[in-house]
This record gives sequence, structure tokens and C-alpha cells, in this order.
Amino acid sequence: MSDRSTSEIGRFFEENGYYHAKGLLSASQLAPLATDFDRIVGQLLRSGEQVDATWEGDETARLARAGDKILHTHNVQKYSRSWLNAFLDDGFLDVAEEILGPDIVLHHSKLFQKPAEAGAPFPMHQDWPYFPTEQDRMIAAIVHVSDATDEMGCLRVYPGSHKLGRIEGADGRQSNATLDRYPIEEAKILEARAGDVVFFHYLTLHGSMPNRSDRTRKTVLVQMYDGQDRVVEGNTHPDERMVLRGWNHHASRASAAAA
Repeated sequence: MSDRSTSEIGRFFEENGYYHAKGLLSASQLAPLATDFDRIVGQLLRSGEQVDATWEGDETARLARAGDKILHTHNVQKYSRSWLNAFLDDGFLDVAEEILGPDIVLHHSKLFQKPAEAGAPFPMHQDWPYFPTEQDRMIAAIVHVSDATDEMGCLRVYPGSHKLGRIEGADGRQSNATLDRYPIEEAKILEARAGDVVFFHYLTLHGSMPNRSDRTRKTVLVQMYDGQDRVVEGNTHPDERMVLRGWNHHASRASAAAA
């Protein structure tokens, strides 16, 4: 991310574009989060809203089957105090600080539930096309509420691919000659246990295969950026601008009041 990364975690992330924090959440920490995860899913299903986040496109069609789906909502902290507590947890933020530095701003969070046997894939992509920042100092952290095996469609990454920089059209929803050189089948498989958290740069090439197991895969993704960075003007993706640690150096009266 920057030459500020001098710790072991920071150096690993700088080189590889991801870091797997194993057992970061204890069983006692995870229990209320798992309960509230299921409660959120139940509320979504009762709402009648469109909650399937399966992508369209040729690559999704190649990897998926008819009927595959993935349940999704933004901003679990707007449903559950327990999840807000998790984002403010010192252990979680200590790792994030090793990567981003002392100023950590929440951009958004996302719940993903891949149903057993029919969980949709996410083709290989970068995250930056969805919410670019001026300095590219944006990371994600995947909180594993359940185990995530290869058969369950766990995260796959290309280590070091963040060094490629921004790849135009790398949103995973369209044909892309550069992405074709990084097939999802050859990416590094990051199996995880419940309580693990995987951090990765928003330029790191990543994706996930379908869930073909008999177990449901449950994750919450936390998107965060350096408080000295800011989202490119005009982007309409949800940006909570909530300071999790340190300071937001670009906050203003107008930005603080923005929806």
C-alpha cells in the first residue's frame, strides 16, 4: 500500500495484496454476529425486496448454473449493533491499521450468503471500478461467519496482482482481455475457518467459484479507506464516511451531511 507498511503484516500485504488473519474473531465474539447474520437474512427474505446479487455477464454464465443465487445487502451495521461493535473491535482495527495506517474510514459493508449447492460465483475482478479513490488506498476485509472451503466457493486471489494498477473494465461483468490472462481456475484458493478475516487491496484480482457443497457460506465484507484518501467525486456507491479509527482528513460540513 505504501512505504508506511513496515510491520510483518504490512510487508506481506504490500507484496501480496492480501493478508489472511486466522482466528481473528473468537468463538464468543462470533456467536452474536452469526445470530444477527441469520436474523438479517430472515428479514431480507420477508421484505419482498430483490436480494439476489448474482452478476450478469458471460463469465458468470460460464461458471454458474440456472438457479444459482447469492443473498446480499449493504451495511449490516444499519441492522445490528453487534456488527457495528465488530467493526470497532480493537483486534480487527489493529490489523487494518498495519495495512492502511492510523486513519481508517468505513466506506460500506456487505452481507453475502451463498446457499448450499446453488451459491452463485463472482468472476475474477478488481473492486476499484465500483468506488475509485484518489490515492487507491482502499481495502476490503472479509469476515467469515461460517467456514469457507473451495467446494463452498471461497475467495480466490492472484497474489501481487494489485501491482498491475487499475485495469480498465475489470469489474467482472464484461469481457476483458487482461482478465482473460488470469483465469479464476488458476487463482490462489484461500480456504478459511469461521472467525478468520481476509484483508485485500481493492486492486487485487479476486473472485469466487460457486458453492456446490451441502453447507451455506456466510460472509460480511467491510470496505475501508485511508482517512487521508477520499472517494472520487461523483461516485454514487454507498459511502458511509464513518471513522472507525483516527481521523477523516477530508470531512467537511457538506460531506458529513451527505446521504
